[in-house]
Amino acid sequence: MVMTPENSQKLWKIIQEAGDYLNGQLPDHPNHPKGRNPYAHVAICVKNKFNSTYKDIPDEKFDEVINYIKFLKENPS
Repeated sequence: MVMTPENSQKLWKIIQEAGDYLNGQLPDHPNHPKGRNPYAHVAICVKNKFNSTYKDIPDEKFDEVINYIKFLKENPS
């Protein structure tokens, strides 16, 4: 079961807000000489943690994903 379109849209907005928040806060990385993309960082971290893209995570894990995004905001890496 995948996420409903409504929850998927909510989650995408939260990912964008987290990217806005992290803009300029991520540490430098040699693979990104022009700076890191905070939006891609959040999306990739979510994908790695939940083993699927944010759209393919089940609705039952919605709150868990939200909490993880909050964690990413509090711990830029």
